[in-house]
Amino acid sequence: MLAIVIPFYNLTFFETTLQSLANQTDKRFKVYIGDDASPEDCSSLLRKFEGKFDFAYYRFENNLGGTSLTKQWERCIALSGPEEWLMILGDDDVLEKNVVEEFYKEYNIFKGKANVVRFASKIIDENAKTVSDVYVNPKWESATDSFFRKFEYLTRGSLSEHVFSKVSFFQYGFQDYPLAWCSDDRAWLDFSKEKPVFSINQSVVYVRISESSISGKSDNINKKQEATVEFFRFIILNKLKFYNKSQRKRLLDRYEISIKKMRKIHLSEWFIIMFLYLNYFDSNSLKKVIRRFVKSIKYED
Repeated sequence: MLAIVIPFYNLTFFETTLQSLANQTDKRFKVYIGDDASPEDCSSLLRKFEGKFDFAYYRFENNLGGTSLTKQWERCIALSGPEEWLMILGDDDVLEKNVVEEFYKEYNIFKGKANVVRFASKIIDENAKTVSDVYVNPKWESATDSFFRKFEYLTRGSLSEHVFSKVSFFQYGFQDYPLAWCSDDRAWLDFSKEKPVFSINQSVVYVRISESSISGKSDNINKKQEATVEFFRFIILNKLKFYNKSQRKRLLDRYEISIKKMRKIHLSEWFIIMFLYLNYFDSNSLKKVIRRFVKSIKYED
């Protein structure tokens, strides 16, 4: 019923990840490991875990994650069998021993009512030391509210602590943002299909931030900014109706600021911003946007 999919590339912390799977108190899951043509051979490590949990390993001949991480996720999911629920686990992340057990304990509660399930999470570093408190979440929460709490730095979110319906995944797939930055945030908004996200706080997924992880690197800021602009364009065009006035203003400001961090705002983007202010705000707010637009035109001249 539950497939745990691991897009493998880095060996450094992989044994710890596999050990956390071997330690699961409930073994009703199957692991699918998709090797993204890694230069690091994990075959001897996998032999150590034969018989400790059910897994299948496949090595792809071409590296895909270097050009599209979301496409690598998707071809790894394609390795899975008839399971109805999916978890994509980072090859450096760790599950607390009762993650699978708690999933099945809560299953009858969320079955048919949620397409996205998330566990509590905690950030760890290269030495497995915790560098954050445990992030817990409301039992039931709309995907838009969940995103906004993350947007306001009231919680965190990533791929590994989520479980999602395979049916929802096949309907939407992952949005191919640069570096897959924000692709997980977009996924929960899409996959939920406006059903609430269900949270399991009785077990923790440990998410590792290190120099080898995308989140931990500082040399990819331009691609992250590009992805942020694309993602917030989706938010302002498709999700503003789910927020109150002050939240809408915060999201529109973020879109505008994100573009300015990269470049000047294009004329078409100004028109989108002004159109949304016209629809959602009063005339004074619209006038302020128009003044910013006029100022930007003058500055270009």
